[in-house]
Amino acid sequence: MSTFVIFAADTLVAVLLVATIMTCSMLAKRIAKLKADEEMMKKTIGDLVVATDNAQRAIAGLRTTLGDCDRTLGERLRTAERYASDLASQVEAGEGVLKRISQIVDASRLVAQTSPEAAMAREVIRAENEAAVVTPASKTEERLSKTAAIAQSLMQRAVRRLEGQPA
Repeated sequence: MSTFVIFAADTLVAVLLVATIMTCSMLAKRIAKLKADEEMMKKTIGDLVVATDNAQRAIAGLRTTLGDCDRTLGERLRTAERYASDLASQVEAGEGVLKRISQIVDASRLVAQTSPEAAMAREVIRAENEAAVVTPASKTEERLSKTAAIAQSLMQRAVRRLEGQPA
């Protein structure tokens, strides 16, 4: 019996050794796989670090560009505001000139059409001009009527512009 027990113990030890060897080889394969995965992870982490550095540099560049754009846009807005105020003052001055021209035209029409004194004054001027042999009165009246016509057309163009119609 003692040989049988020894034989059984040796067989049991041999089976356990075979199981241990098989488990060790499986564990060795798993460890090798983990080491390969570890190398891949290290490479992936290195790539991520490089990508993060590139992104940080790009963000810094974008911030610089944004600051430049903000300054440039601010300068352009200030310039545009100055131009807008200049244009507004010029438009106001133009409207004032148009009002004065229309008043002159209206006044010259009233004087030319309704005033008997103006008719008499024209006759006197005509007579003086004929006597002094200066420009004939017809030319003076013609100049006045042309000037009034020009002023009238300018006034009409200005009114059309103010109403938004093409001049």
